[in-house]
Amino acid sequence: MKSIITGAMLAVALTTIPPAMNAQNERVNPFLAPYGTVYDIPPFEKIKYSDYLPAFEEGIARQRAEIKAIAENPAAPTFENTILAMEKSGELLTRVMLVFSSLNETDNTPEMQEISEVAYPMVSAASDEISMNPALFKRVKSLYDNREKLGLSASEKKAVEDSYKSFTRNGALLSDEQKEQLKEVNKRLTDLYLVFNKNLLAATNDFGIIVDNEAELAGIPAGTVATAASEAAAKGHAGKWLFTLHAPSRLPVLKFASDRGLREKMYKGYTGLASSAPYDNRPVIGDIVKIRARKAAILGFKDYASYMTDNVMAKTPEAANDLLLQIWGPAKAKVAEEVAEMQALADSEGAGIKIAPWDYYYYAEKVRAKKYDLDEKEVSAYFALDNVRKGIFSLAEKLYGVKFSELPEAPKYNPEVTVYDVTDAKTGEHVAVFMTDYFPRASKRQGAWMSEFKGSFVDPDGTVGRPIIYNVGNFTRPTADTPALLTVDEVQTMFHEFGHGLHGMLSRAKLRSQSGTNVDRDFVELPSQITEHWAFSPELLKDYAFHYKTGEAIPASLVDKLEAASTHNQGFMTTELAGAALLDLAWGSYVPAEGETVDVDKFEKEVAARLDMPSLIAYRYRSPYFKHIFGSDGYASGYYTYLWAEVLDTDGFELFKEKGIFDPATARSFKENILEMGGSVDPMELFVKFRGHRPSVNALLRNRGLQPLDINQKGGK
Repeated sequence: MKSIITGAMLAVALTTIPPAMNAQNERVNPFLAPYGTVYDIPPFEKIKYSDYLPAFEEGIARQRAEIKAIAENPAAPTFENTILAMEKSGELLTRVMLVFSSLNETDNTPEMQEISEVAYPMVSAASDEISMNPALFKRVKSLYDNREKLGLSASEKKAVEDSYKSFTRNGALLSDEQKEQLKEVNKRLTDLYLVFNKNLLAATNDFGIIVDNEAELAGIPAGTVATAASEAAAKGHAGKWLFTLHAPSRLPVLKFASDRGLREKMYKGYTGLASSAPYDNRPVIGDIVKIRARKAAILGFKDYASYMTDNVMAKTPEAANDLLLQIWGPAKAKVAEEVAEMQALADSEGAGIKIAPWDYYYYAEKVRAKKYDLDEKEVSAYFALDNVRKGIFSLAEKLYGVKFSELPEAPKYNPEVTVYDVTDAKTGEHVAVFMTDYFPRASKRQGAWMSEFKGSFVDPDGTVGRPIIYNVGNFTRPTADTPALLTVDEVQTMFHEFGHGLHGMLSRAKLRSQSGTNVDRDFVELPSQITEHWAFSPELLKDYAFHYKTGEAIPASLVDKLEAASTHNQGFMTTELAGAALLDLAWGSYVPAEGETVDVDKFEKEVAARLDMPSLIAYRYRSPYFKHIFGSDGYASGYYTYLWAEVLDTDGFELFKEKGIFDPATARSFKENILEMGGSVDPMELFVKFRGHRPSVNALLRNRGLQPLDINQKGGK
């Protein structure tokens, strides 16, 4: 996923600011002086916890003065003195916010949590102050009303329209009384997101399964067992094994553990995450849902889902729901086939069980091994993390002409981070900085994401800012005798996040607000998801998939098996994903009655019943740990975007397959029309320019091996 920072005020410039020394020549806050580092990378080793809040306060004060000057400018509004000036305001605030928000996700120490409880409400309030400034809005509205007469370029005109819409969506047209209500609502939501995230991290780290009987480890990959032994020893349980909810521990247990009781403990631990004291997120969700409904009402929308989809490609929650239901029916039909195959296999082995939810991964893996003669443990031997990283770099050079060279002396926020200089392969021109941070830590949240420490832009005076982009993952760690060997899912995830990274690194959009991944939320997953299609292509595998012991290239027979098995278990995977997306939209459409208690468990069951959801499948994320939608508003009523964008990426990749997956002309078109343009042009216009037509859901169904149903058979009740 792409990490999203909330607030229009944060999508602003990151340029050098003047040094700040006091009279006694004491230590300088690193944020208040030029970084003086290679490519202006933040000097992480110099930053102390005590630096953040003063930098936030100073950054807010400076931007307040800058905004005041723009709003009170006696000159008539122009694009340069209003829109561009707003974009360039808040340099210091953006500088500190990008560093703090990033490290708060990757190294969320108690000290960072304490700072966030002060900083985020402070920033939210400052953002409200700008978006509700009547004099500033008056200037933006003047430009908006006269946009057809001002001789603006297409991207400038879009920036004016986007700015106007942002102001109105953030309360600019409200009465003074309503503005105060909205400010209070926004502050309360910020506080609740902090509580949700704090509970989730604590609940994740609090859970563990101690195994003291080696027989219970049967079937689990040796690397996972070794890691579990190390985890146990670190927690004072030497000679035992500790399994956690982090994906590199949880998924191998669910997929490979012969011990059914161990699988059940892991499944119930995960699906019950953050659902009991002292880290119960259900009351927090109830408050979030109520306050979001209140926010939507203040802004004139019938519900929060309508508010959140109003300014993206979908436009309405009904359109998003309709897309999901076109996928839901075929996916659910496939589940019935998958379960029948698994049950037949269990019966043939004399298991004497009826397939339960905690059996799904395990028997799906057994069916895959039998049906396709494919053993994921055998496959992983060819996907050492360093080799896969070489694979993504090879992909970038083949398609887009950029090279990656390590910068070992560059600043890094954690010792496990690796930093690269990204350059044009032909000219040597600096393109971007790229950082990777791939292993789990107790202080790092789960999942994988991309974000930036610095955005890109091209100012009218010719000043160019190139970005600093990073990818974060929670992949399988190396052990004492093996490198980090990635699963098929982890390989896909690395390619996915690298696709987001390319979107950020290759941006050539001039405006800060339109650069890189600053696009409609339901378009942002296109570059990431289309990049996944190259992961297991024979043409690229020969560049990076080598056995970690022998150095042997992955054999063609194994590549063929991977291809044959590529649609295996897609009923399950699609149903849990679409189910979560439909649940998200249902939460956004829910407007609790006055005084109503929000019953999270009951609501989830009602949505599942309405969808006729297969009983063996849970939502990919149950609500108490659905960070995408309750940890911030970034993907709220927007989790559907993964499938929306998959319609785009599968249709788009069919062009690459038709022309050749490394066809220079097709790659150049994708780079120029999608990756470089950012949000400077309407996304559907960009897609059609690249692809030649509007996308069809049928490409997604073909890619996942699903059969379209009749339009009236979408799968819900």
